[in-house]
Amino acid sequence: MKPTDRSAPFARSGLKPPGEDVKSTEINLAFDDNRDASLVFGQYDQNLAKLERRLGVIANANGNLVTIKGPPEACEHARHVLENLHARVKLGQSIGLGDVDGAIQEGAMQGSLFPKEAEAGRIVFEQIGTRRRGPVRARNAAQDLYLRTLKRHELVFAEGPAGTGKTWLAVGYAVLLLEQGAVERLVLSRPAVEAGERLGFLPGDMREKVDPYLRPIFDALADFMDPRMLERGMQTGMIEVAPLAFMRGRTLSNACVLLDEAQNATTMQMKMFLTRLGEGSRMIVTGDPSQTDLPPGQKSGLSEAISLLSGLEGIGHVVFKEGDVVRHDLVRRIVGAYEAAHRETLDKRK
Repeated sequence: MKPTDRSAPFARSGLKPPGEDVKSTEINLAFDDNRDASLVFGQYDQNLAKLERRLGVIANANGNLVTIKGPPEACEHARHVLENLHARVKLGQSIGLGDVDGAIQEGAMQGSLFPKEAEAGRIVFEQIGTRRRGPVRARNAAQDLYLRTLKRHELVFAEGPAGTGKTWLAVGYAVLLLEQGAVERLVLSRPAVEAGERLGFLPGDMREKVDPYLRPIFDALADFMDPRMLERGMQTGMIEVAPLAFMRGRTLSNACVLLDEAQNATTMQMKMFLTRLGEGSRMIVTGDPSQTDLPPGQKSGLSEAISLLSGLEGIGHVVFKEGDVVRHDLVRRIVGAYEAAHRETLDKRK
């Protein structure tokens, strides 16, 4: 791997490279294997470029060696991130840009809140693991709190913008509970607002009717479960995916029940859903209050339920912000732009 020039990001962003007006240091980090190093650095060194943008350092790669230049604290942070990523590569885990973001946030959290754990090299962020996916670790403090809350409470509300991992982690945790035998089945649901919750007129059998509305949940299940096990679970009823309207009149015992896109549930639908909770069950409710598809003037059942129930014993509540988006850098900026516009509109109304 040839040495690369890392000063370009600073020229484009307007930031001053380390060494100009600030005390600069240099850290050399060598990895045992060139192949492992290339996985850590990323394709075309994209992971190093991400480090530069986020931490304000310059990282030059040459074979299995990387030289980090910049402010001492930032360089030390970058070193911890690369060592963390290398440990994941050694375990056979793939590394993406989202993992780099997570490692950066984890390093910041360790350094500021858990200095002793950081020195000892302990893992701070919570993780879950399924047979197909293997270990999945939280990528930021909000996801860490989310996983801890899921393990601690019987009913959890998670609200926040798209791309923060609310649904994906909830499905992963539900599959984990099923594999551990903590629950006997999974019940996964979403409101079918676009069809007005009236699915009878749609063509096809029941599964063909609901598939388009529940596809994101199927995709998440496929990430965490072997396809044959997933198909078998669907056939035997161990895994049930159904629109919210089909929950009425049921009592769901010894199950993990997930309601996704809950911002599109009405007040009565939310009350109906929450009262389905039976003995030995867990319930997870996720949604983004800023993306409701309900008719104008109709209050979201998610927002009302959170205001009424947050703080009650056995109920957890996690709020994700725009800075917790892990899907893509551009998604983070898009969400931020919409949030800024919304705040500006509210300020004008005052």
